Amino acid sequence: MKKTKFQWRLTSALSTLSVAAVAKTSVLVNILAVGAVLATAAHAETPATPAVVPTGSATAILAGGCFWCVESDFEKLPGVIEVESGYTAGRTPNPSYEQVSAGGTGHVEAVRVIYDPKKVSYPQLLDYFWRHIDPTVKDRQFCDHGTQYRSGIYWQNEAERKAAEASRDALLKSGKFKTIHTELAPATAFWLAETYHQDYYKKNPIRYSYYRKSCGRDARVEEVWSGK
Repeated sequence: MKKTKFQWRLTSALSTLSVAAVAKTSVLVNILAVGAVLATAAHAETPATPAVVPTGSATAILAGGCFWCVESDFEKLPGVIEVESGYTAGRTPNPSYEQVSAGGTGHVEAVRVIYDPKKVSYPQLLDYFWRHIDPTVKDRQFCDHGTQYRSGIYWQNEAERKAAEASRDALLKSGKFKTIHTELAPATAFWLAETYHQDYYKKNPIRYSYYRKSCGRDARVEEVWSGK
């Protein structure tokens, strides 16, 4: 039986812990895992309602691994109005979380950022995006592996394409990175993830914090971008 993504993440994270640490945290892990499975079963199929995009605002579609984390990061940025978790750059219409997690649809976990361009520009969003991901790896981000966790910038018009390419090229020219594996591609349909995944970090703060720390996201970002 295929594990849910949360179970897989727990297994992956625990593999890096010492035997003693595992023993001490086994009770907590079991509680978190059972709670996550039950909650997912109850809510995974509930469709989310798209956010209203206010007049004068703009959107950006970005992928940086786990959409729980990317959503959390971007909702801290001044000028961002709202962030929605979803799936894009795949083949199957309106895919489910289980389908995308299995890796057979071609989709990537992504977010749609709704922002006020008078307060934050698209190039500024891109700069913030780069500094919250690991652009040096292919088809993965942190503890999550697979094409569904690849990083990407999905441009919606010519101006965004030029900005995305310019931001990537500037990083390469700076010598900060020898290779950047982040995908740059035209935007395709963005499918909202189920309600359970929207604002996950707010609705499930303990599980979210445990996952984020165990996955090593912040530590790796610090390692990749320190001094750059």
